[in-house]
Amino acid sequence: MSSKDNNSPPQLDLIRNIGIIAHIDAGKTTVTERILYYSGKTHKLGEVDSGNTVMDYLEEERERGITIVAAAASFEWKKSAAPNLIHLIDTPGHIDFTAEVERSLRVIDGAVVIFSGVEGVEAQSEKVWRQSAKYNVPKIAFINKLDRSGASFRRVLEEIRSKFSSVKVSAFQIPVGSEMDLKGVIDLIQMKSISFQGEDGSNVVYGIIPDEYVSEAESAREEMLSCIADLSDAVAEFYLSEEEVPQDILKAEIRKLVISNKIVPVLTGSAKRNIGIQPILDAICDYFPSPNDRDLHPGISPKTGEHVEIRDTDPAFCGLVFKLIASGSADLLYMRTYSGRLKVNDTLVNTRTNEKVRIKRILRLYAKNVEAVEEIGPGDIIGLIGPSNTFTGDTLCAVNRIVLLEKIVFPDPVISIAVEPKSTKDKDRLNATLEMLCREDPTLSVKKNEATGQNLISGMGELHLEITCNRIRNDYHLEARFGVPQVAFRETLKAETEVTGIFNRTIGEKEYYAEVKIRLTPVPRLEKGIEVINSVKNRNSLPNAWINSAVETLNNGLRTGGNWGYSLIYIRGELLEITGLPDKTIESSVAGAELEALQLAIRQTGTILLEPIVKVDILSPEAVIGEITGYLQARRAVIHKIDSLPDSKHLSSEVPLSEMFGFSKALPKLSGGRAAFSMEPCGYQEISSQDLDRMVNRNTEFQK
Repeated sequence: MSSKDNNSPPQLDLIRNIGIIAHIDAGKTTVTERILYYSGKTHKLGEVDSGNTVMDYLEEERERGITIVAAAASFEWKKSAAPNLIHLIDTPGHIDFTAEVERSLRVIDGAVVIFSGVEGVEAQSEKVWRQSAKYNVPKIAFINKLDRSGASFRRVLEEIRSKFSSVKVSAFQIPVGSEMDLKGVIDLIQMKSISFQGEDGSNVVYGIIPDEYVSEAESAREEMLSCIADLSDAVAEFYLSEEEVPQDILKAEIRKLVISNKIVPVLTGSAKRNIGIQPILDAICDYFPSPNDRDLHPGISPKTGEHVEIRDTDPAFCGLVFKLIASGSADLLYMRTYSGRLKVNDTLVNTRTNEKVRIKRILRLYAKNVEAVEEIGPGDIIGLIGPSNTFTGDTLCAVNRIVLLEKIVFPDPVISIAVEPKSTKDKDRLNATLEMLCREDPTLSVKKNEATGQNLISGMGELHLEITCNRIRNDYHLEARFGVPQVAFRETLKAETEVTGIFNRTIGEKEYYAEVKIRLTPVPRLEKGIEVINSVKNRNSLPNAWINSAVETLNNGLRTGGNWGYSLIYIRGELLEITGLPDKTIESSVAGAELEALQLAIRQTGTILLEPIVKVDILSPEAVIGEITGYLQARRAVIHKIDSLPDSKHLSSEVPLSEMFGFSKALPKLSGGRAAFSMEPCGYQEISSQDLDRMVNRNTEFQK
């Protein structure tokens, strides 16, 4: 970017904040590397297999060939006279790093969802689609790897439609050729063929549709127009009159439908073969929203608790920290800006801490590299250096308008290992290192085992913790011993119960009193995990402060430990009655009665122990699927179905997480290296005393 660009914020309607999301190995990073290359941001095609990608810059990422942390890059794409500024976030596909996807989706305005033309819709594909739907993020789909044996554009298109039926999914392109004979694509909007010529595919050539594809293209365009006409009156008017829809009207209507999440355009190609990437960039600029189109962002006033709306036209600055790179000197904060302008040396307020912070540097992000800028406006994704005591999810805002943006909610850790330094002199260094790692990663937590004095690291999965351990050794050069993985249990109530808690105490010379009646109901696989309902009948005659205190205390109290000391889950808490006296009841006495009721309910009713289970999907040659099935069944797996695919079998199952330790090493031996698997958390189930004893008795010695 020019120096002029660096000193003035970009035009808002030209900004596109996008993410690349998919299942692992669908080709996200390869697509991203091509996007950077064709935009002119890089001058060499990065290859995952060669370990020379720009976005996967950590050694662990390059060695394993997978994305571990979300990386951001800003670049321009000149489709018209004024170039668009695109902020792109490449996200991990492995379930252990789903938090990186979560925080990225919180701040982007559009997502490109990559599907493999061979494997189709996989477990993590569904997961990231659901995550994007939660944040109402518009989507474009790209069916990748159509050059591979067994790839099928039509089959994967129908899978996407079947799995995500709540939105219209329509092909905007069809492939020319298939597998090794893939030559290009046909654009159904312009009704032209597109070929990508030159050794690097950078020469995009539009031409007439080959004769053998004319009939298929006309049929596919008819299907696309019918789909759009069902959703757009403007297009329907032309379509029903059998008139040609003008391209400017067609594109404008498509953009409205994409932004409103009513349609998902499907593009196709092969990133590895440099086919179909430039049209993705065109579609991003044509169809995805600018910050102007998503200019209403909910927030809360910390002073009044009232809901407020933040608009990009608001003069006061407001931004959300969605990621940080920890450092011993100054952390690098990734921020999405929502309103106002920000300059170097400006002072902001951290709403969480109410502390003032000064902005020392504003940076354009480019993976591990940065470029300094002097000023930015709303709708931008930038890096900041300066604010201390600032973490993921914090709101930084202008001193004269303090607001709190919606926080990013991360899942709880499901697996833990013990860690201790090999030398006692490294104890403080290890503690500082663990604190820095947890600052970076909200799904990583550390607590001390009071009985042994060891640190216990908890994370999202075996790979998550393995990489964390490797970073301690290699990045921070610390010699440490690590224990074997242990799952994080949960507890739930044995039965429904109604209890009344009484708080009646004299503190100093004043007497305090309150009574609270609650009902707790165990609900297996409750989607929210914990749910609180306010069913107080006489709520209108009670002070709001009493009710708010009771609801908040019940919500927080249900997230504490049960009889075994593990966090509670799958419980619906219902607030039934609050009794108090005007001169003796305050919020804290209501909270005290609530906690008394909770402790009484847990103690009297009792709890059962739950273990985490995971959904496991396996793609395997038919010859070895029986052996894999037997291996899983011996480990308490529930096999739901085995589907037949071209040249392979797709097995779906649920397995206790504790039984999956080491499966990534066992599967290649079972299948001769020809099978692949994915897994994602899908809840908790009761664990029998026999299985619990077997888990407790497993070796707990430290790894060397």
